[in-house]
Amino acid sequence: MRHEIDRRALLAAGAALGATAALTAVPGTAYAAGSVPPGGSQWSGGDSANGWPVLEEARLFRIEGSGQSVRLADGDAAVILLHVARRFHYELDPLRPGDVRGHSTNRSVAQEYESNHLSGTALAIRPHAYPVGVKGGLYPRELVVIRDILAELNGAVAWGGDFGTPKESHFEIAYQPGHPKVTGVARTIRGWREGPGNEGAGTVDAFALQRRRQAAAFARRSAQGVLRK
Repeated sequence: MRHEIDRRALLAAGAALGATAALTAVPGTAYAAGSVPPGGSQWSGGDSANGWPVLEEARLFRIEGSGQSVRLADGDAAVILLHVARRFHYELDPLRPGDVRGHSTNRSVAQEYESNHLSGTALAIRPHAYPVGVKGGLYPRELVVIRDILAELNGAVAWGGDFGTPKESHFEIAYQPGHPKVTGVARTIRGWREGPGNEGAGTVDAFALQRRRQAAAFARRSAQGVLRK
């Protein structure tokens, strides 16, 4: 399967087909409840793929500065994933209605990692623009910011763009509940939010030389399997 695709061609095709067609014509983006996506399955476990318990419902959280909201597992998972959404909104492109998907009760998954939506521990930002199996949808500038976010969160979040079957809209909590990396990163973010306001989302420069070096080093270690075991 050819994973490389020009982002502008994909978006132009989506616009030509119209919003309704875009929901059904692009694989790995939207499935009717109970239907099985091509090559996918129905998730039957009581936990999602990352080890978090499946939830019947999840709390609705506001994404700071965007006017948008998303349902996520309360606690550390929400703290971390909301930070990802805030940085996307502030540094990549403003979030609009329908851009963000969090908790879902639909057990139809194209890839196992999509089951993490069942536990409210995954976030998909514009999944119709960046669906399962498509790679190369982000511009170099956008990748700099994504890599900076991942490095800043020290491996607590995994990005679907790095997966064997990619999904560049997908961000998930990478470890099980209570893992020191998850609790530590969430504690750091809470500190930024409660501090003087000069840290955290909206205050960093992902293009600063030192941050780019740190992000590149982090990406190399992550690719070698050092950070997620």
